[in-house]
Formats: sequence, structure tokens, C-alpha cells
Amino acid sequence: MTTDTEALVRRAYHLAEGDVLDVQGFVDLFTEDGVFNGIGGVSGQESYQGAQLGDVVAWMGKFLPDVHRELHRVNVLRDVVAIELSIQGTFLGPFETPAGVIQPTGAKLDIPTADFWYVRDGKIETFNCHIGTTAMFAQLGVLPDFASAVAASAPGR
Repeated sequence: MTTDTEALVRRAYHLAEGDVLDVQGFVDLFTEDGVFNGIGGVSGQESYQGAQLGDVVAWMGKFLPDVHRELHRVNVLRDVVAIELSIQGTFLGPFETPAGVIQPTGAKLDIPTADFWYVRDGKIETFNCHIGTTAMFAQLGVLPDFASAVAASAPGR
């Protein structure tokens, strides 16, 4: 049995799919003071509100034009929906980083993710998206530079 809360969240996922990509429709599902927290992205945690709520959806549509979210487990407790999922797609668009742009490789990505949705009066109040960044970077072929990190933390610096 699907609750209204779960149906709302599933609608948000549908609107963010690569073959749909309705950014304004996604934004319209949020309360006026709604927040989208992207956690584990390239620059750590980023929060979006207002007109910016759709920025990640638009960015994801460019990065992975065929983006799909495979929902593995959906747990609903009143107005909270917790989901274990995979963000899947083909790396066909640019991936912007603080160091520059990683050009598309055509790699197939399957990124482990945990999402937490908080609903108030039939609208999304807060969406916390925890992305498995380490797995995503490995799939992109971006491996950590441990040698530089060790050198930067050497005693006497």
C-alpha cells in the first residue's frame, strides 16, 4: 500500500528521470521554504532553496542524460521517507570540479545513495541526498591522490 507521502516522493523521482526531466515540476513539489541538501558532492554539503531547488536535477540531467534512480528499499514513517537507491546513468556530459572539468567517458555509473525526505502538509519540506561519492569517483576513474594528502600533512608544515 502506497501512502500519499510515498507517492509524493516517487513523483519527485519520476520528474528527475532523464527521459522526463521536469525541473520546474520537481521544484513545485517543495514547500515555499523547502530545502534540498546535497550531501557528499564535489564540494561537500550544498543546500538549495527557492529557485535553486532544481539546480541539482538540471545538473544531473546534463552529467547523466539517461539518469535513472533504482529504488532498492523504501521506508515510510508518517511524514518521513527513507530510501536506499542507486543513481544510474551514462557519463555523457561534463563533470565540473573545483579543479576543472572532467570530460565525458561514456562510463556506466551505478552510484549508491541514501535519501531522506521530510514532508509537511503534502509538500516536501526537506530532502537530504547522501551520495556515495567514493564509489562515484572510482566509477568516473577519479582516484584519490593519497601521496599529495600525506605530503601536505607532513610534520613541520
